This record gives sequence, C-alpha cells and structure tokens, in this order.
Amino acid sequence: MVTDPIADFLTRIRNAQMAGHRVVDIPASNLKKRMTEILYAQGYILKYKALKYDAATKQPAIQSMERVSRPGLRQYASPAEFRRVKNGLGVAILSTSKGVMTDKDAKVQNVGGEVLCYIY
Repeated sequence: MVTDPIADFLTRIRNAQMAGHRVVDIPASNLKKRMTEILYAQGYILKYKALKYDAATKQPAIQSMERVSRPGLRQYASPAEFRRVKNGLGVAILSTSKGVMTDKDAKVQNVGGEVLCYIY
C-alpha cells in the first residue's frame, strides 16, 4: 500500500529516466492522469506512457522533480504567493478548487491551492 501516491508517481518517473527507459507503468488514478496530461501539455513527455529524451545528448526532458506538499505537511499558496520555478522555466502543479492545473493557469484564473510538486 502506498501512503503517498504523488511521491510514488514522481519516483517512478525519476527512476525510469535514470535507467533510460522509454516507457513507465504507473497505477492509475484521476489525479495522476491529470498530472500526466499536464506533463504532456508542457512538453516533458512524448505520450501518456513514453518519456521524452533529448535526441543529441540522450538527457531526459525532466531535469528535476520535487514533491512540495506531503501528507504530513501540506503546503498551500495563493496566486500572489506562487514561486517561480527555475526562474520561470519550470512548472508547479497545484490542486485547486477548479481542478489540478499549473501555477500559470491558476494565476490566470486567480485561484490558489495545494502545491503538489515542482517540475523542471
């Protein structure tokens, strides 16, 4: 039994990239599906199962994945408190009252929420 499914999601992707795998299998949930859609829309993965690598250097598209809010210590932020990830190059994934979205989308819609992770 996994106590933190988001951390498990990030760890599976991180481990697959370190091993050089193209495909990673992750147990499904609506939250993980939405996070995968965000990663796809931001260009970090090729398909919903395929990881993305640079063709020339073979480096993964995702350089860093950091879990922010944990089950023991939830981290919430309002639109004014959103932190820029890697000077605006990265993305933060938030769980808001209007669904799971990026920090940029949440700022446009002027909603705050739980900061799930930072991805660069």
